[in-house]
Amino acid sequence: MTGVPLKIVYVTPALYMAGGVERVLTLKANYFADHFGYDITVILTEGKGKPLFYPMSDKIKVVNLDINFEDLWTCSFAKKIFVYLKKQRQYKKLLTAELMHIHPDLTISLLRREINFITDIPDGSKKIGEMHVNRANYRNFEANEATWIKQLFAKWWMNNLVKHLKNLDKFVVLTYEDKDAWKELSNIEVIPDPLSFNPHMSSPLVEKRVIGVGRYVYQKGFDLLLKAWAQVEKECPDWELAIYGEGDRTPYQKQAKELNLDLTRCHLEGRSSDIEKEYCRSSVFVFSSRFEGFGMVLVEAMACGLPVVSFDCACGPKDIIKNGEDGLLVENENVSALAEGLSSLINNTEQRKIMGKNAQHNVQRFNIHQIADKWNQLFKRLVSHSS
Repeated sequence: MTGVPLKIVYVTPALYMAGGVERVLTLKANYFADHFGYDITVILTEGKGKPLFYPMSDKIKVVNLDINFEDLWTCSFAKKIFVYLKKQRQYKKLLTAELMHIHPDLTISLLRREINFITDIPDGSKKIGEMHVNRANYRNFEANEATWIKQLFAKWWMNNLVKHLKNLDKFVVLTYEDKDAWKELSNIEVIPDPLSFNPHMSSPLVEKRVIGVGRYVYQKGFDLLLKAWAQVEKECPDWELAIYGEGDRTPYQKQAKELNLDLTRCHLEGRSSDIEKEYCRSSVFVFSSRFEGFGMVLVEAMACGLPVVSFDCACGPKDIIKNGEDGLLVENENVSALAEGLSSLINNTEQRKIMGKNAQHNVQRFNIHQIADKWNQLFKRLVSHSS
C-alpha cells in the first residue's frame, strides 16, 4: 500500500439536508481527502440534482444512484411494501455494480438500507458500519406509539440488524456507554464525532444568558427545559434563556405562555446562521435531551468556553462532560435537578469561569485532527490485515 492512497467509499442516503450526520460525514471526508490524500467517493440514494448542504472538497467524487426511497413517505402501507422491495432490489444491483467498478479498500456504511446486503458484495473491500444514534433509540417509538405490533416488529428488526452487524469488519459507535449496550458484538470500536468548527473566539461569560440549541422535537426535551426555566427565572430575575433550532416552535410557545414565563426573557428562536456568535454571547449552556447519539452541540458550546448543565441521558453527556469539572450532570428528565444546576452556575461566577476554562481545554480531545487520527489508525489496521 506504500505510496498508493487508500480508496474509501461512504454510503449514505443524502447530503442535501442540514443534519448532524451530514455535517460530520462531510467534515471527515474532506479531511481524509485534503490532509491524508485518500481517494474518496460518496454514494447517495436520494436528492439527485439538489445541491449538497455542506461544502465538499473538489477532490471527492459524489455518485447519486437516484433510488428515491423518499417516495415511500407518500405511499399507502400496502403499496409501501411493494415499492420498498422493488427499490431495495434496484439499490442492491446498482450499489454492487458501483463497488465492483471502484474496488475500494474500505466501504463505510451509515447503516441504512444497505446494511441488509453490503457484506455480501464481493468487491474486496473491508466493510465498516457507523452508528450515529444509541442502541436504545435506534428504533425509538414514542410511548403513545408503542403498540405490541410495533414492539414485536422492533424486536425482530433489532435481531436482524445484530445479525448483519456481526458480519462487518468493524462496527463504530460514538460512546463507550453505547458500546456496552451491544453485548452480542465483538467487532466494536469507539470513535466520537469530531468538533464541527474551531471557534475564533470564546465567551467572556459576562452576558446574563443561558443558551440551548437543537431541533424543536420531543427528543431534545425543550418542554422539560421550559419547566425548569419557570423555576430559574423567579430566582434569577436578570437572566434570560435563548433556544435556537429548526422545527415547529408553536407547542413550545404555547407552553411558555401556560407556564407564565416572562417572554421578554425567554426567547424561542429559529436556526442561527452564526451559532458560534450566539454561544459566545451566552454564559451557560443547557442540554435537556431525553436521549442522544452523542451531543455535538455540547462539544461546540464547551469549545466556546461555556460551562454546561446537562441531563445525564443516554448516550453522550457522560462521555463528554467531566461532572463538577467542566459542567454539571443531573438526573435524566429531573426538571428540579436541571433548575438547581442552572441556578448554581448562574449564582456562582467563579465556578462558572473555572468550569468554562476547563470545558474549552477538555473538548480539544474531539478536534478533527485527533478524531481523524483514530480513523486513520483503524483504516490502516483493517487494510494491513487484508494484505
